[in-house]
Amino acid sequence: MRSYELMVIHRPDMAEPDVRSAVEEVEKAITDRDGNVKETDFWGKRRFAYEINHMNEGYYSVITFDGDPDLENMLDRSLLLLDSVVRHKIFRKTA
Repeated sequence: MRSYELMVIHRPDMAEPDVRSAVEEVEKAITDRDGNVKETDFWGKRRFAYEINHMNEGYYSVITFDGDPDLENMLDRSLLLLDSVVRHKIFRKTA
């Protein structure tokens, strides 16, 4: 298994409890696919450095997990289709 770090930015018009439950759904998707969630860091609402899709802020969260490359691909496709996600990025940790 490989180590990954996933950063997700959710829409600012969502309520914070809804965002936290959306992050929990991502964690559940990881564990359902035999991944292992190491740590979840919820940063809260932050201002963007530049405007994205006419938005100036969003809810940031970072999930550190272990999983297979198939899990990474599944997460990437799933998060791309969600309307509640403004942006996401999956990093493969090397060390």
